[in-house]
Amino acid sequence: MPEGDTVYRTAKNLGSALTGAVLTGCDVRVPRYATVDLTGETIDTVASRGKHLLIRAGGSVIHSHLKMEGAWHLYAPGSRWRRPAFEARIVLRTADWQAVGFALGTLEILPRDQEEEVVGYLGPDLLGDDWDASEAVRRMETEPERPIGLALLDQRNLAGIGNVYRNELCFLRGVLPTRPVAEVEDLPRMVDLAKRTLEANKNRVERTLTGDTRNGRQDWVYGRTGRPCRRCGTPIRGGTLADPVQPGRGATDREIYWCPRCQR
Repeated sequence: MPEGDTVYRTAKNLGSALTGAVLTGCDVRVPRYATVDLTGETIDTVASRGKHLLIRAGGSVIHSHLKMEGAWHLYAPGSRWRRPAFEARIVLRTADWQAVGFALGTLEILPRDQEEEVVGYLGPDLLGDDWDASEAVRRMETEPERPIGLALLDQRNLAGIGNVYRNELCFLRGVLPTRPVAEVEDLPRMVDLAKRTLEANKNRVERTLTGDTRNGRQDWVYGRTGRPCRRCGTPIRGGTLADPVQPGRGATDREIYWCPRCQR
């Protein structure tokens, strides 16, 4: 599941291949931007911002969000793609590479001066130069009654955490995802743990929260409903989390997982 660490690594890989290169082709397969052609422009930078990816070329910025199924691939010219062509939303070509964005949840091409309109609302980026732990804590504390499981996932508080991390962080701190922010002991320590875990995984192909990279051993609770807790053996529980402060807001479509003994 793409989260801040995945997007950071994607931006790093794309940037290594594309930065400073001139686009020899630009094929946008989204109707709204089908007539946009950035051929001839130089790619200045590729950057991640939380779970958003920004490719800056000339006076434009290509903004994408992977959502659940999206991915960017790099191919040598003429190489066979590893995903079907109908999933491609954009193809950027240089003399040495093809960068293909597959099944992107969001893809838009904007004037460079409008970049802040799509990412300016984000909180401090856990893997960015703007990271400010005290600001992240301050933003979370403005809604003291909100469940910590939703506060962690809200990109306006801190950018980069997705559903895997929010469940694993709550387990590691022994906190139920439903506990109100005001009742979470030592919130700065929770935020610091978020920073450290994303940093530890940002260059790993296989994310791990347990320290074990073997298949099926990387997570403490995520996706493990009914299976024994790795610490105490109690069956892991699963459910959904609604926002009691603003009904209808939040990640009600994303499951939460917890150990009823290790988390309180």
